[in-house]
Amino acid sequence: EDSAEMLSMLLSGKGHATRMALDGATALSVAATFLPHVGLLDLSLPGMSGYELAQRLRAMPDLAHIRLVAVTGHGSDAHRVKARAAGFDEHLLKPVDLQAVDAVLASVRQELRQAR
Repeated sequence: EDSAEMLSMLLSGKGHATRMALDGATALSVAATFLPHVGLLDLSLPGMSGYELAQRLRAMPDLAHIRLVAVTGHGSDAHRVKARAAGFDEHLLKPVDLQAVDAVLASVRQELRQAR
């Protein structure tokens, strides 16, 4: 919870609109109304794994475009393969490198500009 709050505050401070959810069901509800361009998801969530959450987000038509980033302590090749199969685009290890998050966000901004 603390690391999620810290990351949300840091990104908000950089001018990004953020929403935070601490479990999968809440994340689905928030995403359905907020329609984010990027989702930073822990793989270990209460009630629903981050893998399942990614699959369910990918199944939502309004979120087909979302860039999903696993933010996790699970960094083995097996975890990376499983995350990719679940729909994740990126895999960042905790403690998260803010420069890596900034790079993902910059990439998404560039894609959005090109799509216009």
